[in-house]
Amino acid sequence: MNDKSILQHITELVDEEHKLRDGAAGNDARLKQVEVELDQCWDLLRQRRAKREFGENPDNATPRDPGTVENYEG
Repeated sequence: MNDKSILQHITELVDEEHKLRDGAAGNDARLKQVEVELDQCWDLLRQRRAKREFGENPDNATPRDPGTVENYEG
């Protein structure tokens, strides 16, 4: 996955998140799933950018599990 495809996926998830927030109740599980996936995408994009900045191969960045991304304290 390259930066452009990650950003496109983020855009799609944000659009879905907005629709879920504007829609009827009962979408809580899917909304939470979308939020977690967004966090994972942003984290992966940040990893890729950091690797590129420090001369490493951005393709070596890997998505982190939801527990790691959701509980990160920076």
